[in-house]
Amino acid sequence: MSSITISILAFAFIFGGSLLGFLLHFVLPHHHLSDETEDVVKLGMGLIGTVAALVLGLLVASAKSFNDAQSAELTEMSSKIVVLDRLLAHYGPETQEERVLLKGFVIHTLDNMWTKPNSSSSQKNGGPTVSNEIIYDKIQELSPKNDQQKALQAEATNMIVDLGKTRWLMFTQRSASVSTPLLVVVIFWLTIIFISFGLFAPRNVTVFASMFFSALAVSGAILLILEMFTPYTGLIQVSSAPLRAALSSLGQ
Repeated sequence: MSSITISILAFAFIFGGSLLGFLLHFVLPHHHLSDETEDVVKLGMGLIGTVAALVLGLLVASAKSFNDAQSAELTEMSSKIVVLDRLLAHYGPETQEERVLLKGFVIHTLDNMWTKPNSSSSQKNGGPTVSNEIIYDKIQELSPKNDQQKALQAEATNMIVDLGKTRWLMFTQRSASVSTPLLVVVIFWLTIIFISFGLFAPRNVTVFASMFFSALAVSGAILLILEMFTPYTGLIQVSSAPLRAALSSLGQ
């Protein structure tokens, strides 16, 4: 289910809670709507509202940290790719094939990271391992003629291993998401709060509009959380600019 669909469902439940509260106001006996009852309900809803606000804040912070980490990993990987290409260039003309493969690795990454997780493209290409392992094998097959080339080969080997680790980390993190039970509980809390709003609120257009936009704002926060947990698809995407900049500098 997409993040937009989930946020729409969240809005339906939350705003529907306020409408249910309006309805309950006319259904419940009058003594259930006394000032004393209202005070108790406000105390309970204040507690639930505080907990819900804390959980939403933690989710937003966690999603933002995850998104920032993905962006940092992409930038780090892009810089390592450029450095690896320069190491191979300094090794000598015999690494031309490895540099071509490295460029293909970058193109492969661009094609697969900014597609839906578990898409046919990702499955078809077998994840991030194939190109990376071929480059590793090719580097290992090099025959250094002096100490400088031996050092460059060792450094290039370490670099391609680090690239593989980072690429696999980014690849597996694409499936990260918010815990479904946690999300359901938060939406349930917010729905209860809006029921209490509708139960004791005056019946006029201003109150109705306030409930509508409040529910829209909360469901918008849920949408942002879900979108930041999918940094390569959807509305909030990690920029591919660092990797494209690395691609443009390869082979020079």
